Amino acid sequence: MTKAFRFCFCTILPALILFTVPISAQTADDNPSAVQIARLKYFGGGDWYWGPSALPNLIDFVNRNCPIEIASEEVRLTLTDEKLFHYPFLFLTGHGPIRFSEEEAGRLREYLSAGGFLFANDSYGMKESFFESMKEVFPENDPVELPFSYGIFNCYYNFSNGLPKIHKHEEKPPQAFGWFLDDRLVALFAYESDIGDGWEDPSVHNDPPEKRQAALRMGANILTWVLLN
Repeated sequence: MTKAFRFCFCTILPALILFTVPISAQTADDNPSAVQIARLKYFGGGDWYWGPSALPNLIDFVNRNCPIEIASEEVRLTLTDEKLFHYPFLFLTGHGPIRFSEEEAGRLREYLSAGGFLFANDSYGMKESFFESMKEVFPENDPVELPFSYGIFNCYYNFSNGLPKIHKHEEKPPQAFGWFLDDRLVALFAYESDIGDGWEDPSVHNDPPEKRQAALRMGANILTWVLLN
């Protein structure tokens, strides 16, 4: 583990262990142990800023329904940001291409190896370039499609058929691809599901309430799995 990570283990609820963010990364939230999520700004042509209401809605849902404290403020940073290692969970989304420079790939490799996690939500058209970029991060690690029995699908809410299908896109079944280091899931790519769109305000996509609920619950599962394992 690199010295850039500052882990503080504290019991908030039984069996709940949380990462405590440094003072410089805290928001005005009452709980200084609240985990803070960072949205990753990337290059290559994709719209990293897509869905501004997504994370705030997910955070609100998790704080109301799960035994996890999430800071309400969304942080936005690049892989070369000096504060990268302050945040245990990175969120990436958008449409189209994504590219990591050699420096960025190295930083992401170091971050994930040190205990960080990356969740990538494919809003559309990201799969090919994301997989190529992750090959630069882990040349010897290929992505693995997660089986429906994998713990991330039942650690809090039960998804017996894997990722929920929120948007049609190409009408393919949703798939969850993971990258592992020593049996630890360090990166997750949600394909043909687009749960990120399901987190957005109802007025943005006008999804049925049951789809929005499924998307939010799956997001809660991802956070719960990452922060408790």
